[in-house]
Amino acid sequence: MRLIFEGHHEVYAIEQTLMALLPEERPIYEGEDPSWAKIILTQTGDRASAVTEMCYRGDMGRGECSRTLCGTDYEKEGQRRRLLQMCFFKAAQSAAHITPPWGSLTGVRPDKVAVEALDRGETPEEAQRTLEEDYFVTPRRAMLAAQTAAITRRVREDLGPKDIGLYVGIPFCPTRCAYCSFVSSSVEKSFHLVEPYLAALKAEIASAGKLCREQGLRVRAFYMGGGTPTTLTAVQMDELLASLTDSFDFAVCGEYTVEAGRPDTVTLEKLRVLKRHGITRISVNPQTMEDRVLSAIGRRHSAAQVLTAMEQAAAVGFEHINMDLIAGLPEDDPEGFRRSLDTCLQLGADNITVHTLSLKKGSRITLEGLRIPTAEAVGEMLDYADPTLRAAGYGPYYLYRQKYMSGSFENVGWCKPGSENLYNIYIMSELCSILSCGAGGSTKMVGAGPRAIHRVFNLKYPVEYTARPEKIAENQAAFAAFYEEPSVPAPLGAGQTD
Repeated sequence: MRLIFEGHHEVYAIEQTLMALLPEERPIYEGEDPSWAKIILTQTGDRASAVTEMCYRGDMGRGECSRTLCGTDYEKEGQRRRLLQMCFFKAAQSAAHITPPWGSLTGVRPDKVAVEALDRGETPEEAQRTLEEDYFVTPRRAMLAAQTAAITRRVREDLGPKDIGLYVGIPFCPTRCAYCSFVSSSVEKSFHLVEPYLAALKAEIASAGKLCREQGLRVRAFYMGGGTPTTLTAVQMDELLASLTDSFDFAVCGEYTVEAGRPDTVTLEKLRVLKRHGITRISVNPQTMEDRVLSAIGRRHSAAQVLTAMEQAAAVGFEHINMDLIAGLPEDDPEGFRRSLDTCLQLGADNITVHTLSLKKGSRITLEGLRIPTAEAVGEMLDYADPTLRAAGYGPYYLYRQKYMSGSFENVGWCKPGSENLYNIYIMSELCSILSCGAGGSTKMVGAGPRAIHRVFNLKYPVEYTARPEKIAENQAAFAAFYEEPSVPAPLGAGQTD
């Protein structure tokens, strides 16, 4: 869709709105396109008006909004941006004949509005009503957001100003899944990179642990992800976890998570190593329990291997086990998704995350044009998941969205009461800083007040990461500087947003 701006330069906000409402469209600015939108902003004094005229596949739509701006310059900037997004939403609703499940909300955190409403003193029911009436969110999604927002606030209350999460990344997988665009390498093709990568990672872990001790930072949740950490051998995992316990003080850490996502990488020996090092939760992530779908997405394991991995995890005695499913995978259908979810419930995982397929630019699904279920079919899958999980005793505890999601839906973490994964809540709701070690890692520094989120990024690829230790040192110096006295940051509180 060709985008035309007049009277403003809110390119990012409009692009995000376009991608959330019409994920099959891509913004362009030159040349001709039968679909187009002209977004106009005018302002006289503190009175701002926005108009969007849109043509979408031959149908015309128009949206108009106006309001009096108030508050600080920063607050006025946000109000103008919101005005433009709302008029664009109204035009898209008219031209494309859509009723998006999340209404006019476009961000990664759709429950952010509900958190802010609760912080203002609204009840969960009032927060839900705000989402429905002011943002056009459907009732079920508004309830979902209000519920996860309440958990976010409860978890936030337990965090101190120097509490952090710790992430360690292992960017290796047995194969690359068709839906994936993460920076990860197939172990088959890059086996020679693993040992030098682990040596560099242990060095980073040692310096990161020293930094945390010097700054008085407390690790409250540890998460090792990837890639697939269990592509490492049992010996490699043992040595890596030993380096972590040698480097960090985990005295107040409430959970230790390691992704064992690919069942074909899980062995009893590896699970026993994890258990011996105090890992409290693991993930066994089938994404689907349909063999034809597993084959379509490039996985080399069967559904039967998932069952074996879950039996082994139960035998070793992990307190918490997560299973991931993705609604909308190639060759899947609502019946197959229902069978997959029912099987996960039978296997007894206390955490089940239901993702919606995100059509990432670098994924094989996008590059090769693989056939995927329609948005309507994905909606059927999610319509089954929500009541089925609730009936089985699970509740939603974290929520987020991504670009280019099928049907503009969402990803939801479900769990049995008391088994929430704190790290997921910390990072998705930006409640505290996350110190990230490893290639492709993103360290997030969370302070008090508006625009208080800062990030530094590790080099993406294992070869680069291994070859440039000075970049690691630079990132850690930025993290240390963020925590220097006298300006000690605090977790986000009432009315504080990114």
